[in-house]
Amino acid sequence: MIKLQSGGAYLIGGKEWIADSPDANEAVAAKIGRRVSKEEAAQNTIAYRILKAHNTSDNMQKLKIRFDKLTSHDITFVGIIQTARASGLEKFPMPYVLTNCHNSLCAVGGTINEDDHMFGLTCAKKYGGVYVPPHQAVIHQFAREMLAGGGKMILGSDSHTRYGALGTMAMGEGGPELVKQLLNQTYDINMPGIVGVYMTGTPAPGVGPQDVALAIIGEVFANGYVNNKVMEFVGPGVSNLSADFRIGVDVMTTETTCLSSIWRTDDTIREFYEIHGREEDYEELNPGEAAYYDGLIEVDLSAVKPMIAMPFHPSNTYTIEDVCQNLTDILHDVEQKALVSLDGAVDYSLQDKIVDGKLYVEQGIIAGCAGGGFENICAAADILKGRSIGAGEFTLSVYPASMPIYMELVRNGAAADLMETGAVMKTAFCGPCFGAGDTPANNAFSIRHSTRNFPNREGSKLQNGQIASVALMDARSIAATAANKGFLTAATDLDVEYSGQKYHFDAAIYANRVFDSHGVADPDVEIKMGPNIKDWPVMSALPENLVLKVVSEIHDPVTTTDELIPSGETSSYRSNPLGLAEFALSRKDPAYVGKAKEIQAAEKARTSGEKPTEAFPELKPVMDVILKDYPHIGRENVGFGSTIFAVKPGDGSAREQAASCQKVLGGWANIANEYATKRYRSNLINWGMVPFLIDRGQLPFQNDDYLFIPEIRRAIEEKAADVQAFVVKDGTLHPFTLHIGEMTDDEREIILKGCLINYNRVG
Repeated sequence: MIKLQSGGAYLIGGKEWIADSPDANEAVAAKIGRRVSKEEAAQNTIAYRILKAHNTSDNMQKLKIRFDKLTSHDITFVGIIQTARASGLEKFPMPYVLTNCHNSLCAVGGTINEDDHMFGLTCAKKYGGVYVPPHQAVIHQFAREMLAGGGKMILGSDSHTRYGALGTMAMGEGGPELVKQLLNQTYDINMPGIVGVYMTGTPAPGVGPQDVALAIIGEVFANGYVNNKVMEFVGPGVSNLSADFRIGVDVMTTETTCLSSIWRTDDTIREFYEIHGREEDYEELNPGEAAYYDGLIEVDLSAVKPMIAMPFHPSNTYTIEDVCQNLTDILHDVEQKALVSLDGAVDYSLQDKIVDGKLYVEQGIIAGCAGGGFENICAAADILKGRSIGAGEFTLSVYPASMPIYMELVRNGAAADLMETGAVMKTAFCGPCFGAGDTPANNAFSIRHSTRNFPNREGSKLQNGQIASVALMDARSIAATAANKGFLTAATDLDVEYSGQKYHFDAAIYANRVFDSHGVADPDVEIKMGPNIKDWPVMSALPENLVLKVVSEIHDPVTTTDELIPSGETSSYRSNPLGLAEFALSRKDPAYVGKAKEIQAAEKARTSGEKPTEAFPELKPVMDVILKDYPHIGRENVGFGSTIFAVKPGDGSAREQAASCQKVLGGWANIANEYATKRYRSNLINWGMVPFLIDRGQLPFQNDDYLFIPEIRRAIEEKAADVQAFVVKDGTLHPFTLHIGEMTDDEREIILKGCLINYNRVG
């Protein structure tokens, strides 16, 4: 089904591949009639050519990318625009689309969600952007329908910014990276590795894009095969997939931790652009006659079976067939893995889900950028036509990804077929993916064609004893399960005649409701600022020396951004930096906020001319020890703050608040064995926090210990790779080494200034 090549590979004519070896050049030459160096072949990938076209530096190993377009939603655009305004923003220099698909439920938190929407509309008018009102489209479907273009690059402040199937290299990053683009700066990265995804065969009826995506994720996540690399989809199997199918696989590449994705394009994608009235945006993309990839993933589409990602990660994958045949063993395995993910905060068991030897689930959801596509919902309607989901505990909700899709489902009868079964049709909304809509009951098991199933999403509040189990599946098997009234069923087990409904796109709703400035700014527009919309607090420059208190210690194999800053109802506070910070690590380490504030009091005293040890007396014995060996340390040259340790933090969402909440609570650094994603590390840097690394197995400190890092400012200035640090303990200084890792000159300057706002501040 899925095979990983152990090394690099050459793709010849887009149809066959040759593994890298000492004799590979000879084999390639025999195929194409000339010799090609590995360096030349590496430049024949689609990804390389697109990156080159957008690189503003003269060095293809050190990229400085300018994107064509930007897109954000309503739990990110307020912070982004506020940051850019503080840095002198006058006009959006490129198309910037503000969608409203996360905080759409304006009954949560009083007026503040709709206040954010009004902020977005007035900013789109003032700075020359595009505003998509709530319920019209989820961020990524609008981008597919209206923004994507062959050979283009789009940057979004949502991690699932992936439009590779349409020939667009798209990346999801934290808000500060969009701020840089708004200020005419660049996205600076080393040339990423490029991994080929070589597809053959044709999916069996009943197998959908989520099945293919989960099969790939299950093979590549844990081993980091594509971590921070670009996945390039090639091979003859691509042509056997519809545009919707490719889109459904593509959006889930985020869960592999890759940097971006790109697919070869053909007449199927040309037709997609034609349907959406944008044929001029199509571009045929293919790798060169001999293209070199840093790795190769073989995907036999014919061998893919209906899949399920069991709680609590998209990589925890099984075939549905295996789950049904080995139910007790697999549920026990999930429970054992949950002991790590849940920290023993709740008694977790799935054994009550076994009913008459089958797995019973209480909820099905087909939604969002992954599940809400036209073909997914039509296939679900075909499976359920003439059936009933029953009057029991099981419920089914369907969220089309955009209003144009919804309108077509109404016109072709699919919506009526679904509603007749007892399913509920709802408007375009991302809430089910992060816990703000269709939250399951406590101890319920939900199957979803959405993007993530982390333990702290979808309504779980472990500290309050609340837990919901979420598994990821394709819409087709969710519909098959619904047809069996909640008993887990693979779509391939049912005899279904799929209608293959053709999609007709109607842009009238967008023409009537979406505000498009067409790039014309109106500086006279007054921005509407609701009472929850707050400016960023003042942040200090990096001091010469640091005293840090370790205020949280996390030893999970991976820490998600949902654990660093919970999703769900907390999203209403995303426009209020200090208000949101109160929720930081609240579902992982409830003591974190209080501890961070205690040491922050010392820093506030220092910067206001008071004595830090009087503001926080716990510091006095710590400083007494430091002053024995460093008598020159004083209020003018030492800063106080917090840090956390996590083995591998930052998997999942692009949300910058996972870092900014730590910063506004006085965080100066993170310490990790590695960072799960490039975007989380970038968020730390952009908020002025040092992304320290420490070798595995070498952890000389523990929670509540104090660390002293002398001459940290000089280390950043002089581009030091390592810094000497000390644990202050038992009346002495215990030395150990921290690594800083590679940073650009701009990134170092951002840390020295204290954050991106300070780096760009005017006046």
